[in-house]
Amino acid sequence: MKLLPAHPSDRVATAVLLFSATVWGLTWMPLKWFVAQGLPGPLVSLLTYGSVGLLAVGLLWRDRAAWRAQWGLVLALTLVGGWANTSFVNAVMLGDVARVMFLFYLSPVWSVLGGRLFLNERIPPARWGAVAGAIVGLWLVLGGPGVGGAEALAFTWVDALSLSAGFAFAANNVIARAADRVPLRTKTFAVFVGCGLLSALATALTGRTLPGIGAWLWLALLAYGFGWMLLATVTWQYGVTHLESSRAGVILLAELLVSVGTAIALGGESLSPMGWAGGALITCAALAEALFPPAEKPLTETAPTAVHTP
Repeated sequence: MKLLPAHPSDRVATAVLLFSATVWGLTWMPLKWFVAQGLPGPLVSLLTYGSVGLLAVGLLWRDRAAWRAQWGLVLALTLVGGWANTSFVNAVMLGDVARVMFLFYLSPVWSVLGGRLFLNERIPPARWGAVAGAIVGLWLVLGGPGVGGAEALAFTWVDALSLSAGFAFAANNVIARAADRVPLRTKTFAVFVGCGLLSALATALTGRTLPGIGAWLWLALLAYGFGWMLLATVTWQYGVTHLESSRAGVILLAELLVSVGTAIALGGESLSPMGWAGGALITCAALAEALFPPAEKPLTETAPTAVHTP
């Protein structure tokens, strides 16, 4: 984005990242609107993320010399990041936004485990404590299975999508850290390509046909893909590139607060006291993950390690 300075002050980078987190936090609004128009989730992600990914294929091909040595990791980013996007979009469109976001933000658990198992990172005790707190928070958000009533045991496939989206998001970031020779542009747009491919597969498997879409609805879909999502992605990458990871992680929690707050205030959603307690634990776990990064030196110092894929 040429409108943004190449070497911004911390204040500018913070403002840009806060803007991005807010945009991501409000993503549920257009997605719920698409549901009201009768559009299924796989089709929405196919027409929005997939359309951006289709045009990005040329950029990825042009960068092939830079990522050829790590093509396997690029393929993994495509599939894992694509699943994170596809599952997240469908979960938000079909489920309660607050519940989906809290389950998605269990990604600190997966980040800690993935970093320890695959990158041999040293995990500070505070991060292990965050893992334990997040697991207890998950138990509470789901209604305290084993303690509450029968309804507390109702784990739905939307919950599974939310959890898998958070897992894929964390795995995507682990892969991105390992792919230290892959250009940031390739990492970013590979996710859009993967989302388009997986959304096309999901659309075909569910037997969905393209419904009648008027010109205004087509315009809204394209505006969401090429406007909303690209703007959010570029500003996200810009912010995390120019801020230290701990500060960026704290700022990015605004996404969780904005999404849950607006869903309750504007979307007519509600949480039980147990759900609020679980959400608070998950939020604290995400905060601890941001404040206590891996003890090992990152694999690369020239590119951010976080690729946002909701």
